Amino acid sequence: MALGGNPVFNSRTYREETRPGGAPSATQAQQPYGQYGQLSPQQLQDMYNQPAAGPAQTGRMTFNDVVAKTTLTFLVLLAGAFVGWQIPALMLPGVLIGLVLGLVNSFKKEPSPVLILLYAAAEGLFIGGLSGVLESMYPGIAVQAVAATLSVFAVTLVLYRSGKYRATPKMTRMFMIAMVGYLVFSLVNLVLSLTGAVDGMFGLRTGWIGLAVGALAVLLATYALVLDFTSIEEGVRNGAPEKFAWMGAFGLTVTMVWLYVEILRIIAIIREMAE
Repeated sequence: MALGGNPVFNSRTYREETRPGGAPSATQAQQPYGQYGQLSPQQLQDMYNQPAAGPAQTGRMTFNDVVAKTTLTFLVLLAGAFVGWQIPALMLPGVLIGLVLGLVNSFKKEPSPVLILLYAAAEGLFIGGLSGVLESMYPGIAVQAVAATLSVFAVTLVLYRSGKYRATPKMTRMFMIAMVGYLVFSLVNLVLSLTGAVDGMFGLRTGWIGLAVGALAVLLATYALVLDFTSIEEGVRNGAPEKFAWMGAFGLTVTMVWLYVEILRIIAIIREMAE
């Protein structure tokens, strides 16, 4: 899930409020009777000579913050998946609760760690239940899907870090258009499945049509990862508050869950066609 729309990740306000070594800003320096007015010239000089304060000292977001919070979120996701695997009946409540919490977290201006972790737990119930059901039909499919998902993530990250796969305005516009088409198709497919107009676990997403839609979805998910990486990088560079590392963790979790489900579905379709 792309986070670039959040103004916090693109704002320079946070960079301008902090000076190396905790030194006063230009505006503060013009106030001789402010908090620095009681200091001697030598004390002021000593402050300016101090090493520059890093993000950890100024309460700004760092890559380590994002990694730590993403790791915690994924641990909660895995715990939920373990429960969902054991109790597949929790799959439906999990997907419904996850959908609601996903929307709430997406539109909140301030990140809520509790809601983000609850979202991860709910999505864990969903993917755990779905994986368990498909595993009973196609043994080994869960391991295959996990390996493929991690491989896609690793390749996308390497390409992004090398500069060969970056977000551009043109590609982002194409991504949004394709996403609208994908969502419309998914909604129609859901309605047809619920009304019994089409049969099968995946509705219209079977056979070659299912593989084509799945391939498109995986490509969209990889670009969503690039948007997530870009937003996180901009947040760190622009000095976003530390708490917004949770938004980076949330975005990566949403995209990774989507990517895993799509790959799981593709493998299931392939194995069904092979039988």
